[in-house]
Amino acid sequence: MIKLMKNTFYNETLTKKRLCDFIINSSKLSMSQKCTEFEEKFSKYQGRKYSVLFNSGSSANIATIQALLNLGLINKGDCVGFSALTWATNVMPIMQLGLEPVPVDISIESLNVNLKNLKEAKKKPKVMFITNLLGFCGDLDKIRDYCENNKIILLEDNCESLGSELNGTKLGNFGLASSFSFYVGHHLSTIEGGMVCTDDKKLYEMLLMVRAHGWSRNISKESQEELKLKNQINDFYDEYSFYYLGFNFRPTEITGFLGCEQLSYIEEICKKRNDNFKKFEEAIKSVDVLKLNLKHMNFVCNFAYPIICKNKESFEKYREIFANVEIRPIVGGNMTQQPFFKDNFDCPNAKMVHEFGFYIPNNPDLTEEEVLELCRLIKSIS
Repeated sequence: MIKLMKNTFYNETLTKKRLCDFIINSSKLSMSQKCTEFEEKFSKYQGRKYSVLFNSGSSANIATIQALLNLGLINKGDCVGFSALTWATNVMPIMQLGLEPVPVDISIESLNVNLKNLKEAKKKPKVMFITNLLGFCGDLDKIRDYCENNKIILLEDNCESLGSELNGTKLGNFGLASSFSFYVGHHLSTIEGGMVCTDDKKLYEMLLMVRAHGWSRNISKESQEELKLKNQINDFYDEYSFYYLGFNFRPTEITGFLGCEQLSYIEEICKKRNDNFKKFEEAIKSVDVLKLNLKHMNFVCNFAYPIICKNKESFEKYREIFANVEIRPIVGGNMTQQPFFKDNFDCPNAKMVHEFGFYIPNNPDLTEEEVLELCRLIKSIS
């Protein structure tokens, strides 16, 4: 069986040994210096001013929406667009926090939202929470410009696209903020973990407060003093005053340590995923399935490789070919077909991918023999 993910970490044996040493020698394992170190290193890698580490990518998503509400940039009842083909925790925070979710269909050739899809949405959203799926993207540069011109806040769920680039710009750098997941199986694993990146200082400090109960302990001294003065809080009560609605989404020092360790391998990880992706793309050229068109991207750090069949019969037939390979539906599928999402929206492209698509492994620990076998299986489809 060729697994979707073979190990918890890249370079797993050494990482586990170093983790054991770190735990034994650490005096503190709750959120502290290692988390800050990982945030700083991740900001440098991603090319953004600020990064906030969370206990999961799902927490990162809900914290971002709550931060926008706390800042008054959005209000309860506002429409928030989201990519119809995505993961549940891109959609659920919109619903959980009292906003109106508006699914936006995807383009078949990229499996992502294009500007055309956004313009065709049933309602104009106040926020567009776009998902960069499987290491791919739509025309994000055009979407960014359109959002700026139409006063739409653009957010990116970049949990599956760490390292991918559009016109030399890393995905996750096109919106006001972007979220990342470090769950096992993602490009960078801290077992559980997530990050939000932004260049906006006010949003950054609000995210720090939302992460930890709504208190001000982790923001700048200047901002702390402003909140104390505004709310008439004295020094004795300040550290136990809750200024905004928040959660306990704090990571641990173990998360921070693992993040720093795995980030040191990120270029190697991305290169291997990209090399595998190119081989799969070459193998599928002669196969009678729907083809991706990702020529607009200059670098693809593929999360898993998708195969989209043209009908149900082909879907069932092709799945059998991969009997000895761990395959899954395309991410969470079409959210409008999920039991929790009851509204009646028509997203035909996402529906097609949901019903006729699956993905096969692409991870940096695949052996050369496994990649060749996956290519052979892809070619055997025809």
